[in-house]
Amino acid sequence: MSEVEIYLEGEAAMLAFGARMAEVTHGHGLIFLEGDLGAGKTTFSRGLIRGLGHVGAVKSPTFTLVEPYEIGPIKAFHFDLYRLVDPEELEYLGIRDYFEEDALCLIEWPQQGAGFLPKPDLTITISPQAAGRLLKLSPQGPRGVSWCAAVAQKSK
Repeated sequence: MSEVEIYLEGEAAMLAFGARMAEVTHGHGLIFLEGDLGAGKTTFSRGLIRGLGHVGAVKSPTFTLVEPYEIGPIKAFHFDLYRLVDPEELEYLGIRDYFEEDALCLIEWPQQGAGFLPKPDLTITISPQAAGRLLKLSPQGPRGVSWCAAVAQKSK
């Protein structure tokens, strides 16, 4: 399966798509989120984390670098590496420990952690369009391929 493109209009559509991805991922895997400031990366993450069953705030981890969520047996970690000065800082954060369990990790600004992050299952690139957002889902392995197939099937 190759890339999947999805066009969404409005915040509600982005939240709903995040919730759909929660169903597809079952709360496991690694997703890189790429796009400019304000593209909708955190909104997508909020939809996904709420779709896993989290009740309450889902805030951007811009200053904390990571926000953990325990939702029953599911562990989800939302990273925002925008303010990371040096990728080596991830070693001090204990970044490898987050990937040892079969948790769900969402990473905004993954290019800031180049060389210290494992290969993702899926990269989602979000591009603002005239009245909405274009999401390009690029699978990076078997898990990402199955996710894209499931999303493409549900979009028909």
